Amino acid sequence: MHNNRHRFPLRWNDNDQYGHMNNTVYYEAMDSAVNTWMVHRAALDPAGDVIGLARASSCEFLAPASFPEVLEVDIAVARLGSTSITWDLAILREGAPDRGAPIALGRFTHVFVDRAGRRPVPVPPPIRTAVEAELRIGEVAAP
Repeated sequence: MHNNRHRFPLRWNDNDQYGHMNNTVYYEAMDSAVNTWMVHRAALDPAGDVIGLARASSCEFLAPASFPEVLEVDIAVARLGSTSITWDLAILREGAPDRGAPIALGRFTHVFVDRAGRRPVPVPPPIRTAVEAELRIGEVAAP
């Protein structure tokens, strides 16, 4: 599996009454993927003095998925700013070779702030370094 992918097995309760993954689960998958990547690949300390707060999010739903499927969230960066990161995310079926057939495309913007005052601060150096070294930055081609 790619280092920029986060595995997301669907659970029984992720299906809604229509028999497919509920809209909110797409956001859960994207949020979990980004934060897992930051913790494991970029040294984010969720209990630290600097935290990333969601400023905006969006999702374009392209195809249904349902339990017991396993999905993957492909992580890239649309914009690396001085105090924020806009993540470019593709939710894929497990093992998809690329972003050619996503089931959803999403965006999350995290603004980094000091925990106490909630004022913007620069993207922490370990996160900036990891993003620059490991992720595609800029517009990622959609299908």
